[in-house]
Amino acid sequence: MEIYAHRGSSGTHPENTIAAFQEAARLPIQGVELDVHLSKDGELVVIHDEKINRTSKGKGFVKDMTLAELKAFDFGSWFSDDFKGQTIPTLREVLELFADTSHHLNIELKSDMFPYPGMVGKVVALVEEMEFDTRVVLSSFDHESIRAAKQVAPHLETAPLFKEVLVDPLDYMYNVPADALHLYFRTAFRPSIQEALKTGAIIRTYTVNKEKDAEALRDIGVSAIFTDFPEKMIPYAIKKS
Repeated sequence: MEIYAHRGSSGTHPENTIAAFQEAARLPIQGVELDVHLSKDGELVVIHDEKINRTSKGKGFVKDMTLAELKAFDFGSWFSDDFKGQTIPTLREVLELFADTSHHLNIELKSDMFPYPGMVGKVVALVEEMEFDTRVVLSSFDHESIRAAKQVAPHLETAPLFKEVLVDPLDYMYNVPADALHLYFRTAFRPSIQEALKTGAIIRTYTVNKEKDAEALRDIGVSAIFTDFPEKMIPYAIKKS
């Protein structure tokens, strides 16, 4: 079972910051998850929420601010004074950080609240420019964006995100089309997902922060877990004999 650092090493560092990604980059894990929005001036920025209120000293929607305006806010001290001065990273900055590692990057397109016209094309173009084609999976709760990404770049891996229980997961995956399914971890134990796993489908689950849950998911054969505590979860990746 593979381990992905959710928003970087976000249990020990401020989420979606360079500090969190640097910590993840040093770990012997397989992947890292991050979230992308579009700024007012069309820049791809890495943050989870539509607003900056929760994870910075500022207030307001990402879409209403330019990159320069967003960069002026502190995105680290909310977590700890040790991270004071962390700024919102661009997608380019995060890709540059992982350029010399082997980590697989899950780029979540956060267009399920606001459509962000042009974001899919910008992400695909940057991924191709920086030669990350074989090292990314594009995921989203906005399945229209997943379909659009597959249409413009069929060679890129894609995965729709779900919170709900799926009745025919493989049919849905093929119809999007997509290459994997990313699910809320508790739904992985339902019969439909068990059947999908038996076919060899790629099933990644979020957000797994308890060791007992990681063990249970590993034992049923899920492909990967997303966790806020990647270092803690490393011993649970391999099934004990």
